[in-house]
Formats: sequence, structure tokens, C-alpha cells
Amino acid sequence: MSKPSTPNSASNTLLLRRQLQELTKHPVEGFSAGLVDDDNLYEWEILVIGPPDTMYEGGFFKARLTFPPEFPLLPPKMRFITPMWHPNIYPDGLVCVSILHAPGDDQYGYEDAGERWMPVHTVESILLSVISLLSSDKPNLDSPANIDAAKEVRTDFPTYKKKVRRLVRQSAEAAFE
Repeated sequence: MSKPSTPNSASNTLLLRRQLQELTKHPVEGFSAGLVDDDNLYEWEILVIGPPDTMYEGGFFKARLTFPPEFPLLPPKMRFITPMWHPNIYPDGLVCVSILHAPGDDQYGYEDAGERWMPVHTVESILLSVISLLSSDKPNLDSPANIDAAKEVRTDFPTYKKKVRRLVRQSAEAAFE
């Protein structure tokens, strides 16, 4: 896959390289990041470790961060490869958090412009936001990405919790295969 090219692609590449080096030198607890392919700074593989004292504790969740050519003006997309069951993660793994939504006003009125993507955000701030999402006892049910998971949180929380714990066990087993 060739690198995207835009008028700013040299500075975008430099910014992404700097963020990767920073995360490599100073790892942040709860996740690790690296390139899918050493020749493409626009595609990262992420490992999110289930946050302690949450339903996701003990899990190892693989994800991809895909940066657009317009980064940092537009946010990357994050998609879990490991199966997830969460109201704010689409069934296909795409993560739905404000920080990953394009800048500007929300046409549906669910979030303020200040909660959405800003060019000052980093990979670290994105991943900390995702860890916070997984750590929350009360997922955002106002505009769910996974309607079935949201319905289960509302109507049958014990079943929801069982499904999450099963996925956590499967992710841990897969990590050590």
C-alpha cells in the first residue's frame, strides 16, 4: 500500500513518526502501538489491555488506527479486530467516541464541537479516550453504535456482562496462542 500523498504529507509523516517514537520511548500503561507495515506510517496496530477493575480486565484487544492523508486536520479511524461487545463500538469493530468524530458541530446535537476531533489530539489522547470508554460503568446509551449491546445494558445487564467477560477470556486465550 502506498503512502497517501497530500501537499502536507511530509509534515503529516513527520508528526506521525514523532508520535510513534514518543510512545515507543515512553510507553503509556494500558496499550501498545506499532506500525502494521514499516513503510506505511498511516496504518498502526494497537493492543489495548483491558483496564484493571473493569469488565474488560485481563483482555488483550487488537485494533487498527488508520490515519487519513489530511491528518492532523481530520481524525483517524479506530477499528477493533478482536470481537467487542460495547454500546459505543459498532458490530464491525469501529470505535465511536467524540474525539474520533470530524471537527465542527454535531448535526444530531449529541456532542459539543469541543468534544470532537482537534488537531492537537495525539494517538495517546485517542487511546486514553478508548481506555476511558472501556473503563466506564455507564456507557453512552444516547446514540449507541451497537444498538443490541445498548439494549442489553438497559434491559439485561447480567447477560451483557457475561458476554463481555466471555470475549475477554477469548481475547486472552488468543493472545497466548
